[in-house]
Amino acid sequence: MKTQYYTATSLDGFIATTEDSLEWLFPLGDIGTTSYPAFIRHVGALAMGSVTYEWMLRHVVGPEANRPQPWPYEQPVWVFSSRVLATVSDADIRFVRGDVRPVHEEMAAAAGGKNVWIVGGGGLAGQFYDHGLLDELFVQVGSVTLGAGKPLLPRAITSPPLRLLSARAVGPGFAELHYEVPRR
Repeated sequence: MKTQYYTATSLDGFIATTEDSLEWLFPLGDIGTTSYPAFIRHVGALAMGSVTYEWMLRHVVGPEANRPQPWPYEQPVWVFSSRVLATVSDADIRFVRGDVRPVHEEMAAAAGGKNVWIVGGGGLAGQFYDHGLLDELFVQVGSVTLGAGKPLLPRAITSPPLRLLSARAVGPGFAELHYEVPRR
């Protein structure tokens, strides 16, 4: 079982604009051509921050979405938030707050030997990193710059540095990077 942060970022290191928009991302390629289809088959539990969850509500599953869809995950999802948020019917969503360590234990148990996916954002992934719980990063680097926004991983990671496991071009818009997080 591994804990993995799988995300996309602009070339200058932002996962969303300052207004939490991902519109820059969609014209760059098809998720089906990335490692995502193989990746998600090995995921048994997910963690996401409240901003990511609220984005999902506004743009994917909620009544405000252009074309509302069902909740996309069959796996249980832990949403880290200090606020009370709307729920999604027929989805296994668990709202939590505080230290990621005890929640990670719960998530790992629920994953049943599969991986734990830190969906976003970067601050949440950073908390898992801070406690030595992050094993890998999968980063789809898009061929755009945003100039400002929500950072990929707002932590200094220099010693030891991340270890590059693979890099490949994905269509005309992405470089897909896979890193291992060495233990400190």
